[in-house]
Amino acid sequence: MEGLWLAALSGLIGGGTLLVGAAVAWFIDIPQRVVAGIMALGAGVLISTLAFELVEAAADVGGLVPTSVGFLTGAVLYIVADWLVTRPQAKPAAVPANIVARRAHSRLAGGAGAAIAIGALIDGIPESIVMGLSVLQGGISIPIVAAIAISNFPEGLGSTAALKRSGSSARSVALLWGGIAFITVAASVLGYVAFQSASPNLVALITTIAAGGLLAMVCNTMIPEAFDEQRALTGLWATIGFLGAFLLHELAG
Repeated sequence: MEGLWLAALSGLIGGGTLLVGAAVAWFIDIPQRVVAGIMALGAGVLISTLAFELVEAAADVGGLVPTSVGFLTGAVLYIVADWLVTRPQAKPAAVPANIVARRAHSRLAGGAGAAIAIGALIDGIPESIVMGLSVLQGGISIPIVAAIAISNFPEGLGSTAALKRSGSSARSVALLWGGIAFITVAASVLGYVAFQSASPNLVALITTIAAGGLLAMVCNTMIPEAFDEQRALTGLWATIGFLGAFLLHELAG
């Protein structure tokens, strides 16, 4: 029973920062340039996390084949979901050009916010399962939980900032992130309960689906959004995020 609560706690800590980031973005008028910098920092953390905590660990445990299949599957899942949300809509006839432009801007902002939320959900489920699996291996994994929690904050922040600009209601944003946070806790418990006897290949597959979705989301959404505001500094912030997560991995390992 103690392990079950530890798995739930892992999911709560890892997914709870999505809610924190969303709340900060909704109630505090943060300059878009600052949001972009935090997103770039988070992108670096995510890339480091998927490289050292997910893909490398999956390859060591399950081998290259399930690792490769899962990695590509996660990327495809995210790209398809992203396209479904952000694909162009038919432009209504007889609408003034300035109104069309404002609507297009809102759709782009909302689409970017929804795309980040989808990425958080796609990678959050297998990530949370991994957190639950880590409890089976000796308790809460501080490097994994910390890296996921750190990287989730800018996801919640950046997505909510974009959704707020597009005119989304507070209720819809709260339900969105509350639902995703609940799913991460449930998935962490599921990872502990349902995969106690899972084969290494299955563990590697689940882990790298998270990694593939993460990398696709970072490249398609977080870095382009950050670059629109930060320009040349985007690479610096991402590098700092990567280095910080890498040092955490090395020190905790």
